[in-house]
Amino acid sequence: MQDKVADQILNTKDKADNRLDPPELTCYRIKNNPPAIIPGGSERRWMDETVQRFAYRCTPLSIANASGWEILTPCAFSATWNGDPTPNGVALLSPNNEHVRFARSHFREGIITFEPGYLFRTNPGWAVWVRGIPNLVKDGIMPLDGLVETDWLPMPFTMNWRFTRPGTIHFEAGEPFCFITLVPHAQLDNVNPRLASLDDDPDLKAAHRAWSLSRKEFLARLAAKDPETLKQGWQRHYIRGEGPNFKEQPSYHLTRRRLREPKHD
Repeated sequence: MQDKVADQILNTKDKADNRLDPPELTCYRIKNNPPAIIPGGSERRWMDETVQRFAYRCTPLSIANASGWEILTPCAFSATWNGDPTPNGVALLSPNNEHVRFARSHFREGIITFEPGYLFRTNPGWAVWVRGIPNLVKDGIMPLDGLVETDWLPMPFTMNWRFTRPGTIHFEAGEPFCFITLVPHAQLDNVNPRLASLDDDPDLKAAHRAWSLSRKEFLARLAAKDPETLKQGWQRHYIRGEGPNFKEQPSYHLTRRRLREPKHD
C-alpha cells in the first residue's frame, strides 16, 4: 500500500515537472469580512522622496514592487516586545482589541502572527510565496518568508513578522502586512545552473562590451557636465528594452506591471 501511494506521488510530481498549466489563484474566504487583497503597487514613499524620484529609474525595482498581491491590515494597532522569548513577551494593542481578529502573539522569540483569513489554492506545480512587501523596510521588525504548497494544502497559512530588537512598532489601517506571489514550485528542482565564459557567446559578449563602453562614455560626459548629457540625465537602455547594438527586441519586456484584482464568483 505504501509503495502504491509513493508511486502516485512520484507520478504526480513527474507530471507537474514536465508540464505546468497556466497559473491560477483562488482565494477562499474562511472568515467573515477577511482583510482586503489588492494588486501590489509599484510606488514606495522612500522612492518618492529620492532626488528627482531617481529610484523609479530602476525598472526592476518597481516591477518587483507590483509582482504580487498585498493583504491589508484591517485596523491600526501597535505591538511591543520586551525581549522575553516566550509568547507573553509580545503585547498587542488596538482600539476595542480589533486586532484579535487577525493578529496575535502565537509563537516565541518576538514573533507576531497574522491570519490572512483565506485558504489559497493554486493549480498543480504552482505555489504561493508568502513574504513582506518588496522594497519596503519597517524599522524594528522584519517579515519572514515562506513558500507554501497551495496546490494541495487544505489548510491556511499564517504570515509572521519577527522583532529585530525589543521595542514598539505600529501598523496603520490599510497598511500591507503580507505580499503573495506565485512561483513554479515544481520546476525549480529541474533548473541546472551552469557557469560559462562570456567567450562562449560572441553575440552576447559584443553586446555587453558595447553597453560597457557606452556606459563609460556616458558617465564621462556626465562628469564633464556636457549640456546634452545633463539634459538626458540617465541612459534608458533597460526601460526601452534595447542596447547599443542589440540585433533583436526582447520577446517580453515590461516597464510597468498591473495585476488584476481578485473577483467574486
